[in-house]
Amino acid sequence: MMPQAHKTAFTVWFTGLTGSGKHTLAEMLHAELAARSIWSEIIRGREMRKIISEGLGFSAEDREKNIRRMGEVCHLLTKNGVVAIAVAVSPIRRAREQNREKLKDYVEVYCRCSMEELRRRDKYKLYSRYEAGEIKHVAGIDDPYEEPNKPEVTVDTDTVPTEKNLQRILMTLEVLERIPKAPTTPYSPQEEELIRHHLKDMGYL
Repeated sequence: MMPQAHKTAFTVWFTGLTGSGKHTLAEMLHAELAARSIWSEIIRGREMRKIISEGLGFSAEDREKNIRRMGEVCHLLTKNGVVAIAVAVSPIRRAREQNREKLKDYVEVYCRCSMEELRRRDKYKLYSRYEAGEIKHVAGIDDPYEEPNKPEVTVDTDTVPTEKNLQRILMTLEVLERIPKAPTTPYSPQEEELIRHHLKDMGYL
């Protein structure tokens, strides 16, 4: 069955430093939603910079512009019944909060990872190039990364298996009633209650 437009589409915004596992989880979420016949699209910060945000640099102002533009794309998708999955470092908290206010139906996923593990992964050679003096303005090193204050989901991608983190994201979406509850779930009632407790503390339930 082809995925269908979702009646109450929403945005899932993945934030975290480069190498923290955002793209991997976003791809897995996209596949899981398709398996549940929910249409979603992934908006990647790197691709945005090549197309809609071509010419923007990495100053705080330009980073904020890129995040806002990604938010506009998410708005267009959700308005047409497509779940938007945004993936970007998006280091500026104010810009993320502005998108939360504009998009309304918004779920933030913070991919947290130790700098030691980020340096070990270094898929894009970002950290090694910085250390070699080849580049500057690396979020989390010489540019600030402002951690989310109230993310719906925080996943520790250096200590928790990826599949377990995906399950946590899906359970959160189910508890928030963004997606229908699966017939079976690998989560225990105790784990679901922990998610509910967190969401209540954050003011989302």
